[in-house]
Amino acid sequence: MLAELTHRCPLACPYCSNPLELTARERELDAATWARVFREAAALGVLQLHLSGGEPASRRDLEGITASAAEAGLYTNLITSGVGLTERRLRALEAAGLDHVQLSLQGVNPQSADLIGGYAGGFERKMEVAQLIAAQGFPLTLNAVMHRLNLDDLPRMIEMAVELGARRIEVACVQMHGWAARNRAALMPTRAQAEGAKAEVARARAALKGRLVVDFVPPDYHSDYPKACMGGWGSTGLVVAPDGRVMPCHAAETIPGLVFQNVAEAPLADIWRGPAFSAFRGEDWMQEPCRSCDRRGLDFGGCRCQAMALAGDPAAADPVCRKAPGRGLVDALLSASEASVGGDGAGLAYRRF
Repeated sequence: MLAELTHRCPLACPYCSNPLELTARERELDAATWARVFREAAALGVLQLHLSGGEPASRRDLEGITASAAEAGLYTNLITSGVGLTERRLRALEAAGLDHVQLSLQGVNPQSADLIGGYAGGFERKMEVAQLIAAQGFPLTLNAVMHRLNLDDLPRMIEMAVELGARRIEVACVQMHGWAARNRAALMPTRAQAEGAKAEVARARAALKGRLVVDFVPPDYHSDYPKACMGGWGSTGLVVAPDGRVMPCHAAETIPGLVFQNVAEAPLADIWRGPAFSAFRGEDWMQEPCRSCDRRGLDFGGCRCQAMALAGDPAAADPVCRKAPGRGLVDALLSASEASVGGDGAGLAYRRF
């Protein structure tokens, strides 16, 4: 389960998965409600909890929220930019039962990282916090969101993960939803970059086996078949927004006609079995070519939000798929990207309140 504790964040990353319409502080769930949600999640069978945002350290009650999750028996992972964390807070989070820290990394030097993060001094602060995390003994994952402006730096990103003592690096090529969709022209990798990233990940996995786990989320549009988004709609994960709405994934609210229930109004178990989570669960909703495709049990038709964004129909085959009637839409976007000149970040629409 992903718990988005807040949309407040000092960074302004132009690929942020948060919605374009951000939730204000006064609408955030209080700590007592989060504690109840964690208990309900554990009863539902949730094992892992990701405390995210925005920047979760923006909440002064983060330590208490973390303690509630630990008391519910959940494995807790803090997804953070590092800004707002101090040695004192990290000690308090460890005492509260925090199990793991995932630190975002926007670039390999202050110039590139601070350009993307939209926050002067952010890179240096991250490096300081990474040292504090290591000193405290937390297992560390680096989350490197990769795109056209930084994919050429991937080898150095992986080197930094080793230098910082990370156990894992998630090389996550940007997914074109939310703020990233608004900045698609600037962020979409070229085909050469996408192929180079695959080769570099394969090299790093072989060279660093036993030292660093390298996870890889390849860019969607450069694939012949879609990923099994979230392991299939409403099958393995759920997202609780800062105001309490519960969704199968980050971008689900972009699909018209779906009503997402709120934990303030219904138990989590009822929401999990409710109409929004059942809308695209299983295979009954599928149209052709998905309905008769031998891959339907592998990718579940792909991403429903991507089908909505590109084809205008959330029940359509994900246009990334080579078999999809809408594949031409993806090919046109790729051709436009290949024809464009690589930019320096000018004109990015930054994620800000």
